[in-house]
Order: sequence, then structure tokens, then C-alpha cells
Amino acid sequence: MAREASFHSPGGAGHFLGYRRNLRGGVEVVYDDGARRRLVFRLVDPRIDEAGLGEALRTAVGQPRVLPALYAELSKRAIAIDSVG
Repeated sequence: MAREASFHSPGGAGHFLGYRRNLRGGVEVVYDDGARRRLVFRLVDPRIDEAGLGEALRTAVGQPRVLPALYAELSKRAIAIDSVG
């Protein structure tokens, strides 16, 4: 898997979704709304299909309500996450 990948919302809405590997080898998904909120989630199973995760993030960031779309896309692909903080 690549070390990181990122996606920005089309049309300048300012939303950002990305994923990265942390120092322990785990995978984290980062959400930033471009104004005041930044959330980090850890994938429960770090052995995840990179293409599936990337497609989930790419699809979610293009939706009007990014976070609900992210949860739905990850759920469709059976990708479980935990909140980091």
C-alpha cells in the first residue's frame, strides 16, 4: 500500500480526505473540513485493499455531506474504523 493518498472536494468546498500509514504500520484516515474540524480515524484492520479505500474516499469527498458519505462508503466495503481523537 502507498504511504499516503489524498482527495479534495471538487468546486473548492474545502473538504479533504486522505489516508496514511502511521509509524506503527497502521492505516489512518484523515478528514478536514477546511474551516474548523479535523478528525483522524484508525482502520481496525491495516491490511486493507488500497484501491477500495481510495475509491471510498474519492466517492465520499465528492458528496455534499462528506462524513456521512464516508461512513456509508466504508461500510459498503466492510472497512471498520475507530476514532483516534
